[in-house]
Amino acid sequence: MSQQELHINQLIQECLQGKQSAQLAVYNRYYKAMYNTALRIVKDPFEAEDVMQESFLNAFSKLKSYRGEVTFGAWLKRIVINNSIQHYRKSAKVEHISLDDVLYRVEDTEVNAPEVTFTNLKAQEIVQTMKLLKGNYRIALTLKLVEGYDNQEICQIMSVSDSSCRTLISRAKESLRKKLNEIAYETKG
Repeated sequence: MSQQELHINQLIQECLQGKQSAQLAVYNRYYKAMYNTALRIVKDPFEAEDVMQESFLNAFSKLKSYRGEVTFGAWLKRIVINNSIQHYRKSAKVEHISLDDVLYRVEDTEVNAPEVTFTNLKAQEIVQTMKLLKGNYRIALTLKLVEGYDNQEICQIMSVSDSSCRTLISRAKESLRKKLNEIAYETKG
C-alpha cells in the first residue's frame, strides 16, 4: 500500500469519527477532479459546483458503506457521475424519449467531402467539440473516452441495455467525427 493510500485511509477513519478537519482534507484532495468530472456532464460551471458539493455531502453521509473494494477516489467519482447524470436528466428541458425508441435504423448517407485527418487537432479541441454533442452522446463519450469506463459500466450508469450502449457510443463517435469535419472545413476555407 502506498503512502498516499495509507494517508487517505487514515483520513477516512477520522471522517468516520466526525472530524471536520479530515473531511476538509479529503475535500481539498479531490474537489478539482470531481468538479471537472461533473462539469463534463452537466456543462454548466455553477451546476457542476452544486453537483460536486452535493456529491461530497452524499459521500460523507454514506462513508460507512465504503468497503475499500476500489480506491476512495474511484468510489467518490462514481457518486459524482451518478449525481451529475441525475442532475442533467432533471434539468433537461427537452422531451424525454426512451433511448430504445430513438435507436432506429438510419439510412446510410454518403458524404461527398473526403475524410479529414485529425492528427493535428489538440485534445482540448476535441473535448470542446464533444461539448457540442447532444446530451446522451456527450455523456456516453465522456464516460468512455475521458473517464475510461467500459461498456458494461456505462450500461449500468446510463441505465441502458448493452446493445443500446454500443449503438449510442458508435453514433456518438460518428456525430463527433462529423462535427470535427465541419470545424476542420470551416478553418481551412
